[in-house]
Amino acid sequence: MSASAREGPLPGTRATAAELKAAKASVERPADRFRRHVLKAIDTLRGRGLERTEAFRALFPRTILPEPTYEELIASLVSGAHVLFFGPSGAGKTSLAKDLWELFPKLVWVVEGCPVLDHPLALVDAAVAAQFPPCPICRRRFAPGGDLSKFDPTIVDPARVPAEYVLLREGFGFARVQGSSEVFPDHLTGNINLRKLEEVGDPMSPLVFEPGKLLQANRGFLLVDEIGKLPLGTQNVLLQALQEGTVTPSKSRESFPASFVAVATSNLSDLDNINDPLSDRLTSLHVTFNDRHADNCRIVALGREPTGDVYVPEILTDAGVRVIEAWRLRMSEENPDVGEVGSNRTLIDVAERTSAIAVLAGRSVASSADLRDGLKHAMRGRIRARSGDSFRQNEKRVGDFIGQYVEPALRRSAGVYWCRYFTGPLKEQAKDAEALVGEGRRLKDDAALLAGLAQDGSAFPRFRAFAAYVADRERPAPGAPTEAAVQVFRLLEEFSLFSCKEEDRDDAPL
Repeated sequence: MSASAREGPLPGTRATAAELKAAKASVERPADRFRRHVLKAIDTLRGRGLERTEAFRALFPRTILPEPTYEELIASLVSGAHVLFFGPSGAGKTSLAKDLWELFPKLVWVVEGCPVLDHPLALVDAAVAAQFPPCPICRRRFAPGGDLSKFDPTIVDPARVPAEYVLLREGFGFARVQGSSEVFPDHLTGNINLRKLEEVGDPMSPLVFEPGKLLQANRGFLLVDEIGKLPLGTQNVLLQALQEGTVTPSKSRESFPASFVAVATSNLSDLDNINDPLSDRLTSLHVTFNDRHADNCRIVALGREPTGDVYVPEILTDAGVRVIEAWRLRMSEENPDVGEVGSNRTLIDVAERTSAIAVLAGRSVASSADLRDGLKHAMRGRIRARSGDSFRQNEKRVGDFIGQYVEPALRRSAGVYWCRYFTGPLKEQAKDAEALVGEGRRLKDDAALLAGLAQDGSAFPRFRAFAAYVADRERPAPGAPTEAAVQVFRLLEEFSLFSCKEEDRDDAPL
């Protein structure tokens, strides 16, 4: 829960509309609440010393985007726009939409017992009711004799309207729609509840209505995943909500409030399926893959769930990232059968598969061979299987690519790793580097020397310093820093030859 949310009452606090009116409680559109919350969060982060771009990044701690995307996204939120994220499959569109919901301010005053979370002041203030029409269920509840036609907010006793401070949640202020051809308009508007129909008897009464996704999102947040897969009739229902803030179900005489912040996602191939009026109501933001190597490595670090069973050296995870980056640069995103092969999900899966393969082989430390198999399993697993022949063709294509690029990726990753150590702790002292290499070569295949390393604190000082660097940088499992350092040393010996080339002093793509 956000700091700004905690400044108000606790969730579950009860009051009346009269008390809220006396306290001059705010009545805002969801977009306005979101805008105020985002601006306050940015001010707080800037007050902690973060630069502007750092503050923008900090709003989304679990999502890593290209730098311009943060700027466009924040500007869209502050402007009060509904947003459409479009881009290649696996670029993080849905994850970003979920992060927006996490950021969204979730504490609001509602009419106690209202299924669509009406604001209490909408029932007692004509100006508020005109801007935020209360639902027909609440209007009937507070109309003289329960007659909807007689509802008048100016005659409702504010002391009779119970209010509750609630935390928005799934079905109450938050709804998610997964786009498909089978999502019909009633899924968004709602359906008749047969049990309530038996009680009320009138099939046209709003009291028998079970709110659909748009009504469940009222006063909050709506996530529409793969919006281009929705039928046109369903898109038109959503369009009415975005245009008017209300929805009129087909089996109801009355309109229901449907005011929310809408965030939608679409793959590139589905963009043409979004009808123009609906598209015009959404601000389109291109969410694509990161082109900074460091950002892609951070995606892996955030997405992985490493186990204590195996240690995967940074050189291997880094090389796996470079192979996927090379795929993105050289392979077209237009082929849907292999569109997921270069996704962020594959980035993470390569590291997970490498770890799993080492575990199954009974190794506590992953090897370069495990990385090769991990790449093969992860990338092949993202091929869309339409037919046996096409799958085998794409499988061969992936296998050939791995065979061509895994070795250069390992050399680049090992070279960069060694350069960091050579130019950092070793301060480019060639003699110290030679001494370290000599100690490492003596130790790496001598179990007795490695076992004695813990007892003799003065032996092999340069390798000890290297092991400390590896442990601090990579955080291997407790009790295994020497084993980790030995494996990193072997990788450096095999792929970098302890040479710090000029091209290894940067993070350029492979």
